[in-house]
Amino acid sequence: MKLQRKNRLRATALGALAVSGALVLTACGSDNNSDGSTGGNGGKTSAASNIKCDDAKGQLLASGSSAQKNAMDLWVKNYMAGCSGVEVNYKSSSSGEGIVAFNQGTVGFAGSDSALKPEEVAESKKICKGGQGINLPMVGGPIAIGYHLEGVDSLTLDAPTLAKIFDGKIKKWNDPAIAKLNSGAKLPDKAIQPFHRSEDSGTTQNLGKYLGAAAPSDWKYEAEKKWPAPGGQAASGSSGVAAQVKQVDGSIGYFELSYATSQSISTVDINTGGATPVKATPENASKAIAAAKIKGTGKDLALDLDYTTKAEGAYPIVLVTYEVVCDKGNKAETLPTVKSFLNYTAGDEGQKLLTDAGYAPIPTEINAKVRETIASLS
Repeated sequence: MKLQRKNRLRATALGALAVSGALVLTACGSDNNSDGSTGGNGGKTSAASNIKCDDAKGQLLASGSSAQKNAMDLWVKNYMAGCSGVEVNYKSSSSGEGIVAFNQGTVGFAGSDSALKPEEVAESKKICKGGQGINLPMVGGPIAIGYHLEGVDSLTLDAPTLAKIFDGKIKKWNDPAIAKLNSGAKLPDKAIQPFHRSEDSGTTQNLGKYLGAAAPSDWKYEAEKKWPAPGGQAASGSSGVAAQVKQVDGSIGYFELSYATSQSISTVDINTGGATPVKATPENASKAIAAAKIKGTGKDLALDLDYTTKAEGAYPIVLVTYEVVCDKGNKAETLPTVKSFLNYTAGDEGQKLLTDAGYAPIPTEINAKVRETIASLS
């Protein structure tokens, strides 16, 4: 099903981050410069948006994570409007499919909600001549636990309860474990219908990392991209899971926050053991992501996230979407466009467009390293 999109402007707690919401991907760019300057090739800068187009030209194909789709749609639209003669085509599929396409050499970069595995890095060396695939953190944000339960406008859950719900151990909405966390709520005697991703997904893997770290006694599965637990119902992509939760009373699912905000889907507050339950917001996700450490080596900037944080206001179920590129051995015909486009997405302008769509900008210190690495790609 197609995701319903809204365009909104609002001020956020992150300061002057007035941004527009998710927009539909356009097929080609246009030159909006009013002074006659162009943003195509030859190192020129778009006067309309200060995008450095450099020598970008032709078509750039990319694919992967559906969690970053709403951010990517907006980035692509703005970039192509600023850089005439350039077409960026990002196929929103899944992190797993994006990595496969990257290691087959069919895309200039891939989007993934989890860092490359060692075997995927080894495979990338066949494509990245003289180099290898690396992870560039570009989009942060909360994984929202969306639910649809008529008559219940506010819901709090903790990691053990979530684990039991997604593992099929808690089957009714009025279960004592849920009631204990929601004193005074009128919980119906209704079956819980959990939805999960049908395809390999970095969002699934990040949820698994959270459940495994925060509820190890109740979630015994390895954190993999393929959904591990029995039961439940599957849907394709974050958009598919969100669409099912939107429609089905009694349902619960997981997806990146912009899918909840764009469709007005209620989200669960998470009891982390701190003073108060934490809402899924970009600001609260930023508090968790800011504590991340770089675990990658060399030019690889994979992050180590703390899923067990109890810091006040830190939302623990977070993901960071990486753009996967070759550090060396990128295709000569697309390298200028890859560098120009990623320079824009990692730049101040690109990062400031994230918050209203439900994302969180990458922390400044980490983002500075991302920009340095993009400049060094060859």
